[in-house]
Amino acid sequence: MTQSSPILLPRPRQMELTGDTMTLASSGLIVGAAPLLFEAQTLQTALQKAGLQWQIRAATTSDEMKIQLVLTNSLSHSQGYRLMITPEGVSIIGSHAGVYYGVCTLRQLLEQYGATLPCLFIDDAPDYPARGVMLDCSRDKVPTMETLYDLIDLLAGFKVNQLQLYIEHTFAYGQHREVWEHASPFTGQEILELDVFCRQRHIDLVPNQNSLGHVERWLKFPRYNGLAETPEGFQTNWGNYEWRAASTLDPRDPGSLELMRGLYSEYLPHFSSKLFNVGCDEPWELGKGKSKAEFEARGGRVYLDFLLKLHRIVTDHGRQMQFWGDIIIHHPDLIPELPKDSFAMEWGYEATHDFDGHGEMFARSGIPYYVCPGTSSWNTLIGRTDNTIGNIRNAAEAGLKHGSVGLLNTDWGDWGHWQPLPASYLGFAYGAATSWCVATNVDIDLPSVLDLFVFRDKAGVMGKLMYDLGNVYQILGYARNSQLLTIAMHRSEEEVKQLKQRVEANPELQGSFTPDAAQQAMHRIDELMHSIEQQDMQRADAALIVDEVIQATDLLKHGGHWLLTTMGAAQKSPAELSQELDSLLKGQKANWLARNRPGGLADSIARFDKLKGEYKRLQS
Repeated sequence: MTQSSPILLPRPRQMELTGDTMTLASSGLIVGAAPLLFEAQTLQTALQKAGLQWQIRAATTSDEMKIQLVLTNSLSHSQGYRLMITPEGVSIIGSHAGVYYGVCTLRQLLEQYGATLPCLFIDDAPDYPARGVMLDCSRDKVPTMETLYDLIDLLAGFKVNQLQLYIEHTFAYGQHREVWEHASPFTGQEILELDVFCRQRHIDLVPNQNSLGHVERWLKFPRYNGLAETPEGFQTNWGNYEWRAASTLDPRDPGSLELMRGLYSEYLPHFSSKLFNVGCDEPWELGKGKSKAEFEARGGRVYLDFLLKLHRIVTDHGRQMQFWGDIIIHHPDLIPELPKDSFAMEWGYEATHDFDGHGEMFARSGIPYYVCPGTSSWNTLIGRTDNTIGNIRNAAEAGLKHGSVGLLNTDWGDWGHWQPLPASYLGFAYGAATSWCVATNVDIDLPSVLDLFVFRDKAGVMGKLMYDLGNVYQILGYARNSQLLTIAMHRSEEEVKQLKQRVEANPELQGSFTPDAAQQAMHRIDELMHSIEQQDMQRADAALIVDEVIQATDLLKHGGHWLLTTMGAAQKSPAELSQELDSLLKGQKANWLARNRPGGLADSIARFDKLKGEYKRLQS
């Protein structure tokens, strides 16, 4: 590709420009077989936005200008397509999915050039058969249907073909109302409707229900607490060693398996997908409570036995099991015993995660697997740009090296899901691009593609702004799965001081935990945010995006002031900080409700209670 090549997301595997142009007539015909009606309608809408009124036909003998959509099974890749633009007309050939992807590419060209298109030939196909996004819909945000529909349309346009909604307790199970009644859960009808919407766009809506760990929202009720590995709770072995409520099922208790059997029987019929992600990550208490003796005797086999039992249930439902690979990877001798029709989901969220070594283990054992990086949006409010790029690139390259069958880009909501949706757009875009074709997309111009295809900003401001804001985390350093300006607001004064000591004692954490660094970070945010006044986004939610970014950066600066207070360099009194936080939380609630259901909002806002308590303490 030359410097004058069109900007596309993702960049095609092969594109040749002839140097000519062709101008589409004000009216013409989109010609495609009946199965391609949705693809034709998608293209028709794009033409209308360019001011052109084209009709759809299944066949014609007319001599009007045509765009031909042609189904074929002759291409070497089942999702491949060819797009040809000549002075005489336009054609897209491919499988059903391939034609849709060709339409997505043509739509991006129309957005850039309008009716006068560059003549070109594109021969394109993906590296990864499965290119997915997973949205955390349990901690604590459950998106509205409108939010999901808009996001699915965006992702489909980037050729993403798998979507998972991460569920712990946010599906309206008929016999378990107490678990979800305050969570604004998805209903069965909503999932059915989403499934149809996704299928039209060649997206596989994969059911996802965590089935071992992360079930604290169940185990807090007496009806389920007896199934817990540690019913009374447990002490963490990270951070400040806090006491946490029970979160993991006892894998040896037949009741744990029966609970999952019942949930699967109700949940799975709402999906047409043949896949099912049973989760089973981070069972923190495993081997520390009821199963301690057996775990000491049999080790990882306690986990594997439970996973195999889940596999049998999943298979009985005619599905293939996906499961997070973080536990089994610590028992490499057991990996060959995994069912060969299951998929290990190899996840890690730092740029340095060992996707290469872990992928080699799965590949050597003949276990199909996905690489699962993340958007790095959670615990940050505004993202971690360089880590996002490094993490996703590392995953995409290592997965391709070891024959991974999919890339699932995860977007989590740890610690209250404070970040707004726009903080994840950069990661979504880069994940879609590199999972399509690593070679042509690792160095993609993210600010430009974000402006063109996400923010639709004619002024070219928002893409660069979000890119740069996402790198503010580097000023303070230490950012493992977080950014310090955000994570400080979850901690008391004493806990922040302990964190500072830990960072200073560990050079590998590369922290600049100083008052000067905190002030520099806040200054950098102010410096960057001046440009938001020049944005010219052509989106219905443009004003909301501006509000969300201002809200997120104001919260980050508030976190900076709290850091300064803990380091004895306060610029605002506790009373001023308390008043400021109250005002910020009003904005946080309003922005939340603009895209998400009310369930979970109270839990998310309650995450600020510790900080509010600190301000009250310091005022007394």
